[in-house]
Amino acid sequence: MIIKPQSSHTHFHFAMIKPSHYDDDGYVIQWIRSAIPSNSLAVINGIALDCVARRVLGENVDIKLSAYDETNTRIKPASISKRIEKSGGFGLVALVGVQTNQFPRALDLARQFRAAGIQVAIGGFHVSACLAMLPELPADLQEALDLGITLFAGELEGRLDTLLQAAYRRELKPLYNYMNDLPGLTGTVTPFLPKKLLKWTANSRTTFDAGRGCPFLCSFCTIINVQGRQSRFRSADDIEQIVHANLAQGVSNFFITDDNFARNLNWEAILDRLIKLRKQNGLRMNLIIQVDTMCHKIPGFIEKAGLAGVNRVFIGLENINPESLKEARKGQNRITEYRTLLQAWHHIGTVTYAGFILGFSHDTPESIERDIKIIQRELPIDILEFFILTPLPGSQDHKQLYEQGVVMDADMNKYDLEHVITEHPLMSKQQLAATYRRAWDIYYTPEHVETILRRAKAWGCDLRSLMHKLLLFYTFPKVGNIHPLEGGLFRRKYRRDRRSGLAIEKRMAFYSHYINSSIREHLQYLGLYLSFTRILRRVKKDDRAYTDMALRPVEEGDFDELELYSVSAAARASVDKIRHSRKRAQ
Repeated sequence: MIIKPQSSHTHFHFAMIKPSHYDDDGYVIQWIRSAIPSNSLAVINGIALDCVARRVLGENVDIKLSAYDETNTRIKPASISKRIEKSGGFGLVALVGVQTNQFPRALDLARQFRAAGIQVAIGGFHVSACLAMLPELPADLQEALDLGITLFAGELEGRLDTLLQAAYRRELKPLYNYMNDLPGLTGTVTPFLPKKLLKWTANSRTTFDAGRGCPFLCSFCTIINVQGRQSRFRSADDIEQIVHANLAQGVSNFFITDDNFARNLNWEAILDRLIKLRKQNGLRMNLIIQVDTMCHKIPGFIEKAGLAGVNRVFIGLENINPESLKEARKGQNRITEYRTLLQAWHHIGTVTYAGFILGFSHDTPESIERDIKIIQRELPIDILEFFILTPLPGSQDHKQLYEQGVVMDADMNKYDLEHVITEHPLMSKQQLAATYRRAWDIYYTPEHVETILRRAKAWGCDLRSLMHKLLLFYTFPKVGNIHPLEGGLFRRKYRRDRRSGLAIEKRMAFYSHYINSSIREHLQYLGLYLSFTRILRRVKKDDRAYTDMALRPVEEGDFDELELYSVSAAARASVDKIRHSRKRAQ
């Protein structure tokens, strides 16, 4: 039942906010232009637009939508609250897609709205993960409930009507838990963000999820416990609708956010449709996808991905030590397939990104450096991203440590894959943190940057574009102490946008530090840019044919020659297993 408005016609404000998180000094990480748009915001905005069109609060109620991505937009709770108050308090603020490291910031924002009497809901991975995997509510979720904040666990498709109607009646429940009822995606409302929001992200890129869920069992992953292990996917018609809606507003860069697009059961129909759109309509689209290390075994997958416009691919490599992969329950990763996989992607002109996780139980500073150098010599990876193994709430790792009573850092802001959260058996916390910082220096040396560019020239890739990507992925952790995935163009800081519990700095001290650090960081960036540019010019001028071990075609003899396959007993065992399997097949 919908309550009657106070007048013949009224407004209901629905504000959707994707929060950022705090840096180590307690300031919001925010940019004039951020790197990656929020898919959660796109999904919920799309569902909200459908609610507006269907007038789910009645013919006399206009739903006013506003969407904010805090990574590139300053959030002003007082201003948003005032708009809702002018409509008699009819409104809801939803903090959406909140990850664990973003929850402290989300809670700080929510406190300000609640102090003004505004209804607030928080949803996203942290809430869903904790309710899915923990036997009791953690302290931060209980604090949110105590503040009168509504918690939403699960996915919003088919449920926003109920939430908005309850908010309109001021009858929101403390908790909505749909973790045991994940919706299908085919034919549902598709993600959408207007260009006025996308223009504040790099290349005006937008996102969509073609599917949710992953069949694998990686122990550090939250996807399988939040989105499930059963593939749920959108149809090719759904994807075409998303593409046309964005092309109509001049947006042609897409990031498909599926954790593993290769295991989307509808991948071929989707790629075929995109290929058809490109060929018949002459559409120019660029796609980024995420895949597993065995995707090259799927007949036609990589070839069709290239034809559909995939020019960047993120591969969950994670490690080159089979013991570490086994520890992470990542049995689908076979080091004997890495070279074939990477070369297959390069053959279609795609830039390869790979994740490398530090902090497995067998890792030491020396073994990590050794493994990075093996990757440099023997694997044709372009961009290598480093992460610290982190027991994220919602993962099997976190649940196991929780049940064992192992001490984990209580500050959720640190759960960003860049901080050390718990003790390591062979390294101190300080050693692991220092090794993480050093890993970027080990990989992105001037010599290896030149090697990557020479390989790219041999593959026929765009050298200047790749040079800029290499520069950015090295600059953010090196200069700004921020992971590249959280980077952007020109850091913004606001004196009063500081984490609760920390003092607001005096104007002189704040602005002096902000200006001086900005100048220093941009000078460092300029120095690195000039260095990388000199490397680029040198590579472009050199017309000699280039080859190295990573470019060499995969051969049986690699098992005896490459260090990748002999560096450890586990690596040698992997090779023996493959040889035994091939011998039996003959």
